[in-house]
Amino acid sequence: MRLKKARVQSQKSALLSEMMLKLFIYNIYSVLKPFEREWNMKEVELKLISELMKNSRRSDRELAKAIGVSQPTVSRTIEKLEKQGIIKEYTMIPDFAKIGYSLLTVTLVKHKQGLNSKQLEEGLKIGLERAKAGGSPEIVMGEAGMGLGYDAVIIAYEKNYTAYTRLMERIRSFEHLQATETQSFIVNLSDQTHYRPFTYHTLAKHLLTNQNET
Repeated sequence: MRLKKARVQSQKSALLSEMMLKLFIYNIYSVLKPFEREWNMKEVELKLISELMKNSRRSDRELAKAIGVSQPTVSRTIEKLEKQGIIKEYTMIPDFAKIGYSLLTVTLVKHKQGLNSKQLEEGLKIGLERAKAGGSPEIVMGEAGMGLGYDAVIIAYEKNYTAYTRLMERIRSFEHLQATETQSFIVNLSDQTHYRPFTYHTLAKHLLTNQNET
């Protein structure tokens, strides 16, 4: 009798779980349904961004042909992406070694231990002010993050090792950074072997592949 009662209770629980799952899926579908049209538009945006990353010199007409939409759609989408700050700039990638840059440096830095929040905030503020003022223009990226016990990464192109040394001296001059813990990985751009030179082509393809996977 007890076993029969337990079995009936288990069946009821399973049925209730199935109903709740169906209700959850229905609610999610109801929420996402109105955005189907917007999602399709986003797909066009991603395709356009991908094509611009491959070659931003093409005309709107050429881009429209590449992604299968009209030229006015491309023009409107580009304007929208620029206003939203998704397209930040149009540029090109040179052969850095041929224009005088022999090194690519990736430098990891960490904050000093024992700093209070005010000291750390002041140090970060000074760093931001120097960056906005155009200090160390050879730096192409500087971002906070985490990993390997470090707090930030700085990527720069240098013309020679002397220039790299001067950059390290400037970085180590920040009072909120632990100067003795600064570490760099240096790439010689003049090497004959390049496993994958810097490019956006592969990322442009991955952008669409990732979209299809989701």
